[in-house]
Amino acid sequence: MRNVIVWGASGGIGRAFVEAVADTSDAVVAVARDSASLRSVTPYVVDADLANPDSVARAMQAATSVAETFDLAIVAVGDIASSRAIDMDMATWRRLIENNLTAAFLTMQATTPHLATGGSLVVIGAVHERLRLPGLGAYAATKAAIEAYVDAWRKEARRRAVVVRPSAVDTPLWRKVPFALPRGAMAPADVASRTIAAVAAGHDGILDLAAS
Repeated sequence: MRNVIVWGASGGIGRAFVEAVADTSDAVVAVARDSASLRSVTPYVVDADLANPDSVARAMQAATSVAETFDLAIVAVGDIASSRAIDMDMATWRRLIENNLTAAFLTMQATTPHLATGGSLVVIGAVHERLRLPGLGAYAATKAAIEAYVDAWRKEARRRAVVVRPSAVDTPLWRKVPFALPRGAMAPADVASRTIAAVAAGHDGILDLAAS
């Protein structure tokens, strides 16, 4: 892959993708709220609030100054919170909607005109879309919505789109919920390497890493 853009690159999974493609790509643009830590991995870093339309537009403009088109776009945005559905406060609900849904919508919309012919979109989902565990109802709902949106995008854009469903991943995000990290949790690098291998093999659609 010549050119890659990673949205949400400072998160555990996002950074793993940047590191996984850095040595084999001509240019890797890493976009995140705080991209400073990524400068040791790629020289092309952009700060952005991914739930803000103007910020995403400016980030895309900066990215296209590096490469006009991208062969691979990775959307690794998201947030998590644990609360019973009947107890969740509006502020938490809105935060999950903004960081999981709005950020994905904005980054996908910005990227689509700059996705190369034959290029692929990868969006990080979650196995919780399938499991729908108590305490994670809102999180699961946003991830289910992402899968529906990406499926429609695939048909409209006529491009390959992979929604990755990893199991629990050992990242700082997991420590925002009051659950013990399961034994056998995936490493971010494993998520990245298995996803990139699937994309290279022509995979399209759901990639359920928890079931394989």
